[in-house]
Amino acid sequence: MKMNYTTGTTTLALKYRDGVVLAADTRVTAGYLIAHKKGRKIHMIKPYLAVTIAGVVADAQVLIEQLRNHLNLYENMYGRPLSLKAAANYLSLLMYSHRLLPFITEMILAGKDRDGYKIFKLDPLGSVISDDYMVSGSGSMFALGVLENEYRPDLTEEEAVKVALKALAAAMKRDIASGDDFMIAIIDDKGFREVSTPDKAKLLSELELRT
Repeated sequence: MKMNYTTGTTTLALKYRDGVVLAADTRVTAGYLIAHKKGRKIHMIKPYLAVTIAGVVADAQVLIEQLRNHLNLYENMYGRPLSLKAAANYLSLLMYSHRLLPFITEMILAGKDRDGYKIFKLDPLGSVISDDYMVSGSGSMFALGVLENEYRPDLTEEEAVKVALKALAAAMKRDIASGDDFMIAIIDDKGFREVSTPDKAKLLSELELRT
């Protein structure tokens, strides 16, 4: 049986000098139907860790709850947070164990632990890759083209947010399954926070972008 893991969305994460930025569009599709225009695709698991989702929402929700419960259990037992690599490995094992009836979702896991900021991407069968920036979903190729051209490891927070938005906007303009609105989140030494609606409007104006 041939399985198609193409997912209708665009999500991304990138590291900058002092943290990580996560970005995603908000369009939820069911085939050619726009099922929802304000879907949440960035989820905070802990103040130091968040994930983006692309694919079947129900499958992603199950994995998010499993990961959240595992992290809570580990912290209660050992009194310290689980490392990002261990969190990614846990998701990988969970997804691989269901490989005969897989979770149809891609996830990007990003955040900070004692070893610094990290980004991991997982496919439906549990393969894990790590890099300074990652993309997922059907708009990946458009977003990746911008990131390849404009990403630098020494970006400031302001620069990183703008690069993330430019990459996301490129996908939203060209990929029919990505669009409507967007969400941007930041994880740094202060923890997880979302870019506010007024700040998003200001960014669009400064970059002369439309979504």
